[in-house]
Amino acid sequence: MKTDNLIANRTFEFAISIISLYKNLQHEKEFIISKQLMRCGTSIGANVEEAIAAQSKKDFIHKMSIASKEARETKYWLRLLDKSNITNIPVHSYLTAIEHLINIITKIVKTSQENIPK
Repeated sequence: MKTDNLIANRTFEFAISIISLYKNLQHEKEFIISKQLMRCGTSIGANVEEAIAAQSKKDFIHKMSIASKEARETKYWLRLLDKSNITNIPVHSYLTAIEHLINIITKIVKTSQENIPK
């Protein structure tokens, strides 16, 4: 794996932070949303890693598009945690981080689509 791949590094670090949040939510006995968040929040980086090993430009775009969808789902669960008050754990920093990831991944997908030979 390239160690200088910005999006791979950022999504990996985000996944680590989501695992930490998951543990805290489990400790507070929040089991449903925490599992959804764990699944999609760690899946972003997994899909980015798959995109890096893509067999074609279209495959790369497809995998990065899945990463984008997982990021947006992650944002949904974080917003739900934030607004529902089912936990006292602050999630604002996670929401900021996921917004940045969504913006980066969206830009990657759009730029890649524009560069497909026609």
